[in-house]
Amino acid sequence: MSSIHPMLEKNTFQRLEASLASIKEQKKLFILTDEHGCVMLTTDEDDGVPVWPEAELALLWATDDWSHCEAMALTTDEFLTKWVPGMSQDNLMVIVCPVPEEEGEVITPQEFAQSL
Repeated sequence: MSSIHPMLEKNTFQRLEASLASIKEQKKLFILTDEHGCVMLTTDEDDGVPVWPEAELALLWATDDWSHCEAMALTTDEFLTKWVPGMSQDNLMVIVCPVPEEEGEVITPQEFAQSL
């Protein structure tokens, strides 16, 4: 029996597709938070909010500087109505399911919303 989460065996695009399907089905997603609010991530070109389809995957990312962070569930409705407009205004991207050693797929909040 493998103890590795199946999502860790997927490439970035496969994680994007699987994450969007899961988020759409479950009608919720997870972010990481600390005492200052939502954790932000900077990629080579963009700043954004990392999201995951499961708390377990979010917590895999919560290491080192982020080891004090907690996974917080948001409904898709809450994310789409409250977060997407603010992220769009602030030019922030959605970073879908980053995992240890690999960044997630970076998409616009509008692309994320349309996928759900």
